[in-house]
Amino acid sequence: MDQSETPVLDALAEHQKLDRYGFTPPAHRQGRGVDPRVLEVLGEQSFKSDVVASSGLDDRKSSNGYLQKAEQLMAEAVNADMAFFSTCGSSLSVKAAILAVTRGEGELLISRDAHKSVVSGLVLSGLQPRWIKPKWDNELKLSHPPAPETVEEMWQRYPDASAALIVSPTPYGTCADIEAIAEICHKRGKPLIVDEAWGAQLPFHPNTPTWAMNAGADICVVSVHKMGLGFEQGSIFHLQGSLVDPVRLNQCADVLSTTSANVMLYAAMDGWRRQMVQEGKSMIDRALELARGLRRDIDALPGLHVLEDELVHAEASHDLDILHIMIDVSELGISGFQATDWLRENCRVDMGTTDHRRTEAVISVSDDSGTAQRLLDALRALTAAAPDLPRPPAVVIPDEEDLFLETVMLPRDAFFGPVENVPAEEAPGRIAAEMATPYPPGVPLLLPGERINKAAIDYLRSGVEAGMVLPDPADPSLKTIRVVREEQHRSL
Repeated sequence: MDQSETPVLDALAEHQKLDRYGFTPPAHRQGRGVDPRVLEVLGEQSFKSDVVASSGLDDRKSSNGYLQKAEQLMAEAVNADMAFFSTCGSSLSVKAAILAVTRGEGELLISRDAHKSVVSGLVLSGLQPRWIKPKWDNELKLSHPPAPETVEEMWQRYPDASAALIVSPTPYGTCADIEAIAEICHKRGKPLIVDEAWGAQLPFHPNTPTWAMNAGADICVVSVHKMGLGFEQGSIFHLQGSLVDPVRLNQCADVLSTTSANVMLYAAMDGWRRQMVQEGKSMIDRALELARGLRRDIDALPGLHVLEDELVHAEASHDLDILHIMIDVSELGISGFQATDWLRENCRVDMGTTDHRRTEAVISVSDDSGTAQRLLDALRALTAAAPDLPRPPAVVIPDEEDLFLETVMLPRDAFFGPVENVPAEEAPGRIAAEMATPYPPGVPLLLPGERINKAAIDYLRSGVEAGMVLPDPADPSLKTIRVVREEQHRSL
């Protein structure tokens, strides 16, 4: 195929050139009726590009096949058998993958560091999760991707599971040994799904961690907006091999997806693919060089430490995407939450994944020496301001034996069944009916169907007091927790 083509993007340009007018949605009629105050912020061009997909960008039969051709070009560009574009984020894509490989019943092996979107898929599907335990680093108080040996043990315990799902890279940039895990799954004839939301750039450069498709995964899900150059909600899921029915995968996505997809998201993904094919290696070369310099310069600042060797030693992760710059600020006597908030308020610099002692900057191909210097200047200012910041409340981090809770009910049953709110102090021993997810990175600590312990409550409540954000509990302060209602039995 001609990788210089961009079917969706070119069709959108042609739509504008021909000055088409539709008596169809969207009702703003390419911006004609939009409040000028809105146009001033969003721009007239954004509304001109917001057209309906059929009877708009394409004819009512979609006979030009713009989207299908764009997906074929993407699959060829990254050596996948098929690619599917989604405008509902990787949250939808991973749910579609889960439903496709399980047919909505049975068991699924899932790494316990999975994103909350995976748990939402369990709630919707009624599947039984069999949790693969990540490697917990008690010194750093973070988890590394699961080892192949752990995946093998789980298959031995649950041989009837439909598939395995792991996360790689993690929000910290750490990566699993996908090739070894894929071999373990395939010797049983079972597919491997990789939530590779942070890996959009991996197929386009040989010196990045191994891309899931090259490592033998059957499905991988990529968030284009995270490390690619697309809009928020742009996602692609790739398929290869014969273990997953492509028709079922596409239909599962269709069941979950919107029928009013935003063409701008498709067009941006289409154009990004062409850019990566033509310029991706040199762009990523520059980003990697920039990241190496930043890692060195940040680590040299007083009180700051950039994690690297400790993330990829023998007992840790298989590989590391160095574009993720995880900065330990604990020597400054402040928390990662404080550092992130101070940088936003005082330097107008926003950081990514944040926890009790770390904050993260993720470098993309869009960054350059100017943005790198801005980050360095902001961090230098933080080190100067840190002595005047209040000492952070202590966050009580559980040890490994208390961190991974026991699943005693199906997530679906716990979520949709009878529930009640109880004071947090009374929650240990009860079964969670909601998620509690420190965000970012979005990995739930509590899941529906898990039995709550005191260590989890102490961690979450101390975390909230220190600045942790929990977007999903009914009570974000966690003074109360939503649990499965216990039936009261009268004595006879």
